[in-house]
Amino acid sequence: MGRKIILLGSTGSIGTQTLDVVRNNADLEVIGLAANRNTDLMEQQIRKFRPRYAAMFDPAAAADLRGKVSDLPVKIYEGMDGLLEMVTMPEADTVLTAVVGMIGIRPTIEAIKSGKDIALANKETLVTAGHLITQLAREYHVQILPVDSEHSAIFQSLNGEPKCRLEKILLTASGGPFRGMKREQLETITVKEALKHPNWSMGPKVTIDSASLVNKGLEVMEARWLFDVRLDQIQVIVQPQSIIHSMVQYCDGAVIAQLGVPDMKLPIQYALFYPDRMPMTEDRLDFFKLGSISFEKPDTDTFKGLDLAYQAAGIGGSMPTVFNAANEMAVKHFLSGKIRFLEIYDMITDAMEHHKTIADPTVDEILQAEAETYEYLQSRNF
Repeated sequence: MGRKIILLGSTGSIGTQTLDVVRNNADLEVIGLAANRNTDLMEQQIRKFRPRYAAMFDPAAAADLRGKVSDLPVKIYEGMDGLLEMVTMPEADTVLTAVVGMIGIRPTIEAIKSGKDIALANKETLVTAGHLITQLAREYHVQILPVDSEHSAIFQSLNGEPKCRLEKILLTASGGPFRGMKREQLETITVKEALKHPNWSMGPKVTIDSASLVNKGLEVMEARWLFDVRLDQIQVIVQPQSIIHSMVQYCDGAVIAQLGVPDMKLPIQYALFYPDRMPMTEDRLDFFKLGSISFEKPDTDTFKGLDLAYQAAGIGGSMPTVFNAANEMAVKHFLSGKIRFLEIYDMITDAMEHHKTIADPTVDEILQAEAETYEYLQSRNF
């Protein structure tokens, strides 16, 4: 059985691939779309999928969009208030959140409170507010269905097995474009080089995070909350071909893995039809062409993002928020040419050392920690 979805982040990489899935499945219906300011693409999406609602986070973009689609019966919302109102619409049963950044926290909370399942592709929601989100999901009896390829793989590998018998999560990583390099080789890395991921087609922020292994650190934090495990039960393994998307190991030593071609449409579709599986026309794995699958230990001395993430998660409270916010600012600086690649780690370390942790932060305290991290790093003149 398909779902009636509200899609947050419809103009981004995950959003556009989600709409590809919808286009190929008549059982899926788009009730609402939301984006930041790309009104040209949003107009095309509205005309194709005919949602009842659309939202632009940027008020000027919302005004522009109203003019573009004035001939259509779609209500246009704007800003955070508009997002919060749209995600509670009773016609939808699922909110797929694919926005980048902490903008996703409040809409996710409101969607849960209105009884909607969450198809989650926004890392920051669980990284910074996992203690709040998971509790609310239990309280309102809604599902959190992972869209990230690695977490979808873990979710699928756990399906039908006794949770109490799980011993370890084996979270796979591609290693990014700089796998095998040492620090001295990374000193002169350019933005163009960092944006060349060997396996996946992603947005610039996620691609840089993959190169630094920060992305894998964020996924460790997510997995902790999604699957209710300890940090020491999550082991990262580099699997350069991106064929094994993740694995789980049980108390008897058995390892169950999910394999597939590196294509985000598979985990998106799985989340939207769970517990069913629907046919897909995408490429299949050809094991004869593949030949072999290799594994490596991540180089956390060179790529410090993963180790810093484990430190932040171990401290807990508001520290993961600081880790995430510092990385967001660092990536922006790197993409704009203000800092070098390795200085991403310096900015994260500096912010974490400066922060005084709040043990059990509210949403307001999480957002305040984010704002204070930005303010502090701006004062440091990186």
